[in-house]
Amino acid sequence: MALKSYKLGELISVYDERNTDNLYNLSQVKGISTEKSFIDTKANLNGVSLTSYKVVESNTFVYVPDTSRRGDKIALALNRDEKPLLVSSIYTTFKCKDSLNLLPEYLFMFFNRPEFDRYARYNSWGSARETFSWEDFCDTEITLPPLSVQKKYVDVYLAMQRNLEAYQSKVEQLKTVCDGYLDRLKKTVSKVRLSDILDTVDKRNTDLRFTEVQGININKSFFPSVAKVDRSSMRNYKIVEPNQFAFSGMQTGRDKCIRIALNENPAPLIVSPAYTTLAITTSKVLSRYILLWFSRKEIDRYGWFASDASIRSNLDLDRFLDMKIPLPSTKIQQEIVNIHKCYLERQRIAEELKKQINRLCPVLIRGSLQDNN
Repeated sequence: MALKSYKLGELISVYDERNTDNLYNLSQVKGISTEKSFIDTKANLNGVSLTSYKVVESNTFVYVPDTSRRGDKIALALNRDEKPLLVSSIYTTFKCKDSLNLLPEYLFMFFNRPEFDRYARYNSWGSARETFSWEDFCDTEITLPPLSVQKKYVDVYLAMQRNLEAYQSKVEQLKTVCDGYLDRLKKTVSKVRLSDILDTVDKRNTDLRFTEVQGININKSFFPSVAKVDRSSMRNYKIVEPNQFAFSGMQTGRDKCIRIALNENPAPLIVSPAYTTLAITTSKVLSRYILLWFSRKEIDRYGWFASDASIRSNLDLDRFLDMKIPLPSTKIQQEIVNIHKCYLERQRIAEELKKQINRLCPVLIRGSLQDNN
């Protein structure tokens, strides 16, 4: 099998088409992740003109030169869809210019390897911010098998991608069912105040039995706190027993997110004394159902709206407990919880499948270079 080495600059070229006629709107603006995929942009684009944004057509690549602030990885993606996307003007967009020697999907597999991330990071330069420049990008060497061999391995990769996409579509259908079920409850079931089903608990870690402090993230789950805490001060930290909630209204106005988490572990944990610990006071409600209700973006927006303060916009405990929640029978609550659990499990499997496909990229590239057929 004849292998030939190239500089990437021989095979790719910059593609710089702008949205000058405003043909594309905010819904088509995307960011780029280090997982080599397009993601919803986090930028606030209210009032921002999109005329300078770059158009990413089908089979067009995008990469972000900055590597020093991205976990030693390079953010890069290939638009495999027929519909164009928009990306920031600071990104670099390029296409394959040699279709007789290189398939775009094969090049993407080449990029989608830990080896390429390490290479890009090692060859990044700068003082305040290190970047993998377009010149260095084009100076990268690549060895290519014949186009027929490339296609053989690309077909394997694309087949796995199609299976993943089909699985992910079923996962999203489950989420739609769950969201629709909850939305219907707002109109068909009477509501109760949180103060009628939850009560504050104040149990402290006085004997220093627990030393691993937990925080609450925007995904409504506990995580190890990054704050430095003196061991002696942990006596004042609050204990969250299994099946109890911890609530923090301090960041709601800033993050537009109600920070609440449920301890689903069999062991207690401790949180900051600034948090509020809550326990269910009735057998008519399931703890997981409450958490599921507060996992909705609609509720986060309401929490942000209800936040009020001068320096720091807080969601006060009284306002939080005054919020209402529809309360169907425990049987219906359990049905919704079961659907959501199924959704979470399938979502986890989909993420694992995605990781496995990415891990196969080095194997497929290596196999293509060793293929003697």
